[in-house]
Amino acid sequence: MDFDFTENQLMMRDMVRDFARREVAPLAREMDERGDIPDALLAKMRENGFFGLSFPEAYGGLAVDTVTYALIVEELSRASAGVAIMVTVHNSVGSYPLAMFGSEEIKQRFLPRMAAGEIAAFCVTEPGAGSDAAALASTARRDGDAYVLNGSKLFVTNGARAAFFVILARSPGSSGHQDVHAFLVERGTPGLTIAKKEDKMGLRASDTVALDLTDARVPASHLLGREGDGFRIAMAALDGGRIGVAFQALGIGLACLDEALAYAKVRQQFGRPIADQPSVRNLLADMATELQAGRLLGFHAAWLKDQGRSCTREAAMAKLYGTEAACRAADAALQIHGGYGYVKEYAVERYYRDVRITRIYEGTSEIQRLVIARRLLADS
Repeated sequence: MDFDFTENQLMMRDMVRDFARREVAPLAREMDERGDIPDALLAKMRENGFFGLSFPEAYGGLAVDTVTYALIVEELSRASAGVAIMVTVHNSVGSYPLAMFGSEEIKQRFLPRMAAGEIAAFCVTEPGAGSDAAALASTARRDGDAYVLNGSKLFVTNGARAAFFVILARSPGSSGHQDVHAFLVERGTPGLTIAKKEDKMGLRASDTVALDLTDARVPASHLLGREGDGFRIAMAALDGGRIGVAFQALGIGLACLDEALAYAKVRQQFGRPIADQPSVRNLLADMATELQAGRLLGFHAAWLKDQGRSCTREAAMAKLYGTEAACRAADAALQIHGGYGYVKEYAVERYYRDVRITRIYEGTSEIQRLVIARRLLADS
């Protein structure tokens, strides 16, 4: 059992850490207030390959392994969780269905554009289908050499900027997991409309939109996999997506720990730094221990994925524990800051808002427990 990172992994981590501290962190508060990521920063991210991390080299990507990818997401999240989730959605659920299930013709046409920075989004959630992804109401009707899509999608990360959407829809009149299909849909397709940008509590730098489909014609060649593969494709994509979200949360948690440590050393109460108080030390110790435990779970899931082994249970464990540990870390960091933690001058206020969503998207904590229990029962 080897807990060391390779030289290349450490080099990538350090390069991203430098970029995040130099280019992202100084803009984090402004991006939160504006609810947007500046075009100038996106251009620098494209130049540095952030949108091609998980893409095969044959299609213009960097083809980084999953452990390296986890380190990159962690470092970006320490600076801005909103920037990090744009990168993770694009590199996982936004592109994985195409990379793994698209035809070679479709891969050749679109993967190089994605790797160069044309952003991808993933569309599953609907007004009546959240955790129950099999309850999709959006439909896809075959019409000659195309499919006609109708319906609506909610909470589409990257939707305002996306050039490509992976959209799940079902055959009219069907139900359950069967007859769900996955499509690659280009922005500008007639009938595809960005309906609304959500005004969120946290993760405000990341755009989240609703999307409407009204008789949107999608070429039959844009079907990913075969008819009926949609649900399987989504579940496979979510394994990688959950590892990314786990490390997004852990990156926020580590940022909280950094802020709490720095503040506890300088904040004076009763004539001494609050870091001398046993109650504060206990909070710091628990934060560090739980975050490290979450990281080990996450790196194990990432390692399994790199070995080509099943990681569904381990990815769910990593997301469940990592996101909940990060939420506890944010709460503890705010508590250590006292009243100052509740005002926007201090970064922990933003971290506290940002981290909360990680227990909801890419599958709620409750769904992760369900996935873990199902795997345990099936393997017992």
